[in-house]
Amino acid sequence: MILADVLSGLVETDTDLLLAINGWRAEWADYFMYAFSGKWIWVPLYAALLYVIVRNLHWKVAIGCAVAIALTIVFADQVGATVIRPVVCRLRPANLENPVSEFVQIVNGYRGGRYGFPSCHAANTFGLAFFLFYLFRNRALNWFIMLWAVVTCYSRSYLGVHYPGDLLAGAFVGFVGASLCYWLFSRLCKYRRKESYEHIYVPIWVGGITISGILAYALVRAMLYRLALSASLRQRRINIFPLDLLSLSTD
Repeated sequence: MILADVLSGLVETDTDLLLAINGWRAEWADYFMYAFSGKWIWVPLYAALLYVIVRNLHWKVAIGCAVAIALTIVFADQVGATVIRPVVCRLRPANLENPVSEFVQIVNGYRGGRYGFPSCHAANTFGLAFFLFYLFRNRALNWFIMLWAVVTCYSRSYLGVHYPGDLLAGAFVGFVGASLCYWLFSRLCKYRRKESYEHIYVPIWVGGITISGILAYALVRAMLYRLALSASLRQRRINIFPLDLLSLSTD
């Protein structure tokens, strides 16, 4: 009975947090969060990370590292989507079968799949972030990649497709996957960290440019939306005004 009350309280708190995050709206933020949550937009960042790995590690170790990162992502994604979701069966907030969906605001009609616990976005991004944390232990890169993972998770609640609890669970799955795969990688490839790495800041620059591009895109789209909305309202007033004059003249 006590456990049921605790779980009920956690679910209620989780829902309140979701509605608070999802309830804050801004036109530019809709475009920004939707783009930030995408996968292909981050290909330049992934390429920059691969460049740093190849640049600093022996080719055999670099191949082992790339395989370990890929296994981290596969582990995080499959454990979340294939193992946990079918068991928990927690509907996404934006899913129309969920009663909460009537209070959730969505962007571009996007509602995601049916179940959302845990979040695979959170599992994948934090899996990558924790693996890089173990790999390089560079303060600047660690701060950037962790912040990137956090904003990615925030965007999922902003879009209404994940509860914060989904994201925390996904982050934990990513942490477990990264810890396991890094341990195997370091043992099999006998990897030892160096004191410094060449071009370690390239991913930060590439990621920063990508984020700046997303922000610029969001601001321009929001401005164009406002201009189009203003023009539409102006045209509506023009169409209504003659009718008002005609009604006055007939009276």
